[in-house]
Amino acid sequence: MDIQTLTAFFMWCSILNGGLLALWTVFCVFAPDLVYRTQRRWFPIPRETWDVVIYSFLGMFKIVFLVFNLVPYVALRIIG
Repeated sequence: MDIQTLTAFFMWCSILNGGLLALWTVFCVFAPDLVYRTQRRWFPIPRETWDVVIYSFLGMFKIVFLVFNLVPYVALRIIG
C-alpha cells in the first residue's frame, strides 16, 4: 500500500469519525432529554449515572478519534 492510499484512507476515516463525534455531541448538548429517554428504554439507569456515562464515552471517543484517525492522517501528510 502506498502513502497516497493510506493518506486518503485516514482522511476519510477522520471525516467520517469527526462527523459522527460532532453529531453525537450536538445531540447530547441540544437534546439531552431525547437521547436519555431513547436510551432509557434499553438501559434502565438513573439520569445522573447516564450523564457520567455519556460524558465519559464522548471523551474516550474523542481521544480515540485523535490518536487513531487524525494523528496518522497528519503524520502521513507531513511525510507525503
